[in-house]
Amino acid sequence: MDFVKAFIVGGLICVAAQLLMEKTKLMPGRIMVILVCTGAVLGALQLYEPLLDFAGSGASVPLTGFGYNLWKGIKEAVDQDGFIGLFRGGFQMAAVGTSAALIYAYIASLIFQPKMTK
Repeated sequence: MDFVKAFIVGGLICVAAQLLMEKTKLMPGRIMVILVCTGAVLGALQLYEPLLDFAGSGASVPLTGFGYNLWKGIKEAVDQDGFIGLFRGGFQMAAVGTSAALIYAYIASLIFQPKMTK
């Protein structure tokens, strides 16, 4: 049942992003920013944690989950270090995921030898 919940919630997040792409003139980069900010705002309103408990990776994998992680890191760093935590917390919380993405992208570029196109 956990897989079904994750699929439904993750799918609904993706449907919302696709609707924004189809029905508005927003560029994909702006839609991604909207998703990250939505996750952060829902985290600040304490609405994202119950969604994570319900859906698991269906809520943590999309960009809204990244925004929530940024918010969570900043909140913990501010509670621990005060004002300076605003600048440190988001980087610290997102560092592992970002580093992994960069490392895997580099390995993939070594294996598949990408070519630049015009």
